[in-house]
Amino acid sequence: MIANQMKAAVLTSRKNIEMKEMEVPTPKDNEVLIRLRAVGLCGSDIHYYEHGKIGSFVVKKPIILGHEASGEIVRIGRNVMHLKEGQRVAIEPGATCGECEHCKGGRYNLCPSVEFLATPPYDGAFCEYVAMRADLVFPIPDSMSFETAAMVEPFSVGLHAIRRGGLQPNETVIIMGMGPIGLLTAAAAKMAGAAAIIAVDLEQSRLEASKSMGATHIINLREERLEQRVNEYTNGIGVDLAIETAGSPKAVQGTVASVRRGGRVVIVGMSPEEEVPVNISHVIDKEIDIRGVFRYHHTYPAAIEMLSTGGIDIEKIITDEYGLDETSEAFEKAIHDKTNTLKLIVYPDR
Repeated sequence: MIANQMKAAVLTSRKNIEMKEMEVPTPKDNEVLIRLRAVGLCGSDIHYYEHGKIGSFVVKKPIILGHEASGEIVRIGRNVMHLKEGQRVAIEPGATCGECEHCKGGRYNLCPSVEFLATPPYDGAFCEYVAMRADLVFPIPDSMSFETAAMVEPFSVGLHAIRRGGLQPNETVIIMGMGPIGLLTAAAAKMAGAAAIIAVDLEQSRLEASKSMGATHIINLREERLEQRVNEYTNGIGVDLAIETAGSPKAVQGTVASVRRGGRVVIVGMSPEEEVPVNISHVIDKEIDIRGVFRYHHTYPAAIEMLSTGGIDIEKIITDEYGLDETSEAFEKAIHDKTNTLKLIVYPDR
């Protein structure tokens, strides 16, 4: 039986989360109600918690954060035919309009009217229940845990990045930044057939974690020179594809320096600076293709399949687990202990 009230961890002001009692949402005819089982803590959540905004998205009223989510369907809208109660599911958190040129053209991630969980003014998933449009809900196999299902969302960012970069089997890839997105991008590249994956970071612990995600070489920028190591690992040619996930101007510059002639660069991380100096002569002389990444599109079925059969256990990057009433502690841990934390999971049903 579903109660009328649920618990929610609400960001009421900057760096202040309070537990609130809220009404359980009623699913519309085209929606399902999901009891949430696992929710990942994302860098964007931390940014809203710590700074109250990301670019033009500003927290102006209390908001529930969290958008990396999985759970179990407990109620079905009357027009939903392809899902049923009791199914275990991963949730794609962005409801797009379906009518704009981007949606109709297949790149719905660029929809200007998207309603994305935990992006102001829309509430997210650090709560017990959420109602989602049925086409954004994807059943997972019995063998997949709720933790892995929650990480389908950040894995989708990595999958979209390698697609945008046109990764082909047996190519070489360098990934700048071994936070959760960088690690999951490495896993996606490995599953897609990359021959060599070079992981770059300042923290040795994260570089060690990258090995279990498919990295074949590591570069610690505190101790090693990027250019020297890339030349060593690629016989002086450079990599086929360079992906930036750190949100660092120096990392962007490193991608351009590391890629081979005719290679590709994909920028995922959001730099704190809107303008980043780049060696334009390298871009021209090497005829580099540079592409940006904004979230993802059409990734969930493929991501679920890859994570079910790809042979990489992405749960190895989970470093901390919290109950819903410990959500505030999870944020503080992520902010103050970056050396020892990777992916943190909140369990709304604990």
